[in-house]
Amino acid sequence: MADIAERTAHQVQGALGDRPSATRHPLVAAAMVLPLAALLAVVFGGWDAVVTQASSVAGLLGH
Repeated sequence: MADIAERTAHQVQGALGDRPSATRHPLVAAAMVLPLAALLAVVFGGWDAVVTQASSVAGLLGH
């Protein structure tokens, strides 16, 4: 039993521990988060708030 647990722990450590701990590029992070954020805004009815905030930010940036 201990042999199985040790083998499983080693497999998990090998799968997770071999990757370098680099940071994710901001555009990749945004591409991952924005579709989910849009879906949640539509599902929970917050789309108007998202549009209002986006237009406010655009106004501050001068666009």
